[in-house]
Amino acid sequence: MKFGKYRPTPPLLFLAITASYGAYAQSPDTQIEEIIIDGRYLSIDKMNAVKTPTPIIDVPQSLSIISSRQIEEQAFRSVGDVLRYTPGLSISQGEGHRDAIIVRGIQSTADFFNDGLRDDLQYYRPLYNVEQVEVLRGSNALLFGRGGGGGIINRVSKQALIGETFSTLNSAVDTFGAYSVQGDTNFDAGDNMAFRVNAYYQTHQNHRDFYDGESYAINPTMKVSFSPETTGVFSYEYVDDNRVVDRGVPSVTVASGPRVPLEGFEENFFGSADANYTTLEANIFKGRIDHEFSSGLRGNVTAMFADYDKMYQNLYANEAVTLMNGTFPEVELDGYRDVTQRDNAIVQANLIGEYTTGLIDHTLLAGIEYGNQQTNNNRGDNVFAANNSDQLFIPFTDPLLIPAFGFSKLARDRSSDVDFLSLYIQDQFDLTEQFKLLLGLRYDEFDINVFNILEAGDGDAIDGNFSRRDNEITPRLGAIFKPMENLSIYVSYSETFLPRSGDQFLTLNLDSESTRPQFFENTEGGLKWDIKLDLSLTAALFTLNRESYTSVDPEDPGQVILVEGSVTSGFELQLSGVLMDGWSINTGYSYLDGEVQRADGSGNDGNRTRQTPENMFSIWNNFQINDSLSIGLGATYQDSFFIQEDNSVEVPAYTRVDAGIFYDMSSQVRMQLNIENLLDEDYFPDAHSNNNISVGRPINARFALTARF
Repeated sequence: MKFGKYRPTPPLLFLAITASYGAYAQSPDTQIEEIIIDGRYLSIDKMNAVKTPTPIIDVPQSLSIISSRQIEEQAFRSVGDVLRYTPGLSISQGEGHRDAIIVRGIQSTADFFNDGLRDDLQYYRPLYNVEQVEVLRGSNALLFGRGGGGGIINRVSKQALIGETFSTLNSAVDTFGAYSVQGDTNFDAGDNMAFRVNAYYQTHQNHRDFYDGESYAINPTMKVSFSPETTGVFSYEYVDDNRVVDRGVPSVTVASGPRVPLEGFEENFFGSADANYTTLEANIFKGRIDHEFSSGLRGNVTAMFADYDKMYQNLYANEAVTLMNGTFPEVELDGYRDVTQRDNAIVQANLIGEYTTGLIDHTLLAGIEYGNQQTNNNRGDNVFAANNSDQLFIPFTDPLLIPAFGFSKLARDRSSDVDFLSLYIQDQFDLTEQFKLLLGLRYDEFDINVFNILEAGDGDAIDGNFSRRDNEITPRLGAIFKPMENLSIYVSYSETFLPRSGDQFLTLNLDSESTRPQFFENTEGGLKWDIKLDLSLTAALFTLNRESYTSVDPEDPGQVILVEGSVTSGFELQLSGVLMDGWSINTGYSYLDGEVQRADGSGNDGNRTRQTPENMFSIWNNFQINDSLSIGLGATYQDSFFIQEDNSVEVPAYTRVDAGIFYDMSSQVRMQLNIENLLDEDYFPDAHSNNNISVGRPINARFALTARF
């Protein structure tokens, strides 16, 4: 193998995968039901994330649902793949070891949820067991608590189905040599119980030198019907991920204007082939009980206990390069090793009531959430033997000849203990058949204690213990006007906050422990229109204000700087469904105008916010040629963007075309060919810092075979 500590797949897990038979499809009897659920008919579709039985057309908020069928059809393999076809979102590089999103100009590595519960460790989330991905845009404190300034991503897990027996096996390989096996099997265990097992194994290869790795997971679930009124769902998930950390290419100086990504070195690896890698092990236990007290009153309690062990280490380009005669003489490297261990324990209870007072119908949500999160994190800077420093210029060669170094300089060693308690209540009033009003409040108590081991041992009077308690009340307001049953026009206002300890709550110090959280305010208006039974249009105008926040230091990507505020205004449009017989479409457009404000003394005031393309567009078409054959054709366009608030490096715009061919050999076997980047566009899809810029994959194909039993 090409990097250290690359662990082989345990034989038992591989047997479990192959024995599970499958990926994501249902039995023939359930496929009809799935089509109804996955349709875009807004008056029927409901979201797991809104916690109430509310049709999408009656939710005063911009949102998107990506179904398991769409994930399968477009061969999405990561959360990043899913979100590239979702308006209003762009993807950040995540330093090559984690999911990172930018929603309405707000970057986060923690605004991820699984079945409505916080899933905030920095890692790559697999899709093998996902029923749908829900994207809620705008501040979301009432439903999800702290964070979620621009929006949140909620993955809804597949559950065992009582009364069903089916299995599916999916195998795939691409032109880079990466392959995967996925299994999904559901066992009927009588009238009141069912078991389901999802599992997968995949390897990671692409066009970049030295890039490889593997990941696998298994997720058994059980569903029990204790009585006609009470059901329980219980699950365990084990995730193991081990891959090379690739932070792309540096920027290059140009004659005038901002720097641009280095072109012509798309395969060159700016790191250590042996030392750049990341590992993850996660154990996640979840249980949920649903009970119907009466026809108008129901409740649920969900608990999750999870432990995560995460490590990543890397060298990366730390300075821009200057081309001379088509190449450059040297490159500066920097690096570090980061280790995180986190334990999450979260319990959430909701009570949902539907009732009438006088002439007004109500949908009431009342809930409580408690959680404890314990984290240990340390970071060791690299030290080059040649200069006893963490940064070193070396001659450019292909591949790079890395001089002797070690991750021996301890730069950070901290532990944190977070307790949070939330109480929330929301009522949607149906004042008339045309007018609805939504009012909600959430109370959050966030208590954090951080122990900085390095500070405790540096000999000064500060003992390294820092703590802060925040108590915040955040509102959610919305009004809906429905001139027709299939058309709604809405306005909304929502807030959220982020404690000064950051979204990974490890940055508390003497300055931040006395500083109030940063706040986000989202004002939005939009419409949702069921053009016909299976075709819907949504549109939204919004303004999102953000108070002071931190960003990556352009001069030192391992450090952060304070930015005093930003505002993002924009427009989002999405059309999904069946345009005509045999032609379905999913298309979206977003316009984002993000501006840095109140950047005291930094010179950034008025600059564009980081990694916020002004225009983004995506479209995916499926054409049913006959009963057995269909083809897909799509494209994504992303406008140019500045990587950081200093606007010193600009990534150019690009258009990528994708296609697919689907052939049903029988009612049980399907062949599928997906082609990515059909026109072989050279492009740079995302970045982390001014000298860590991802290189898009060239034209490549993925062949998959799915068998249903």
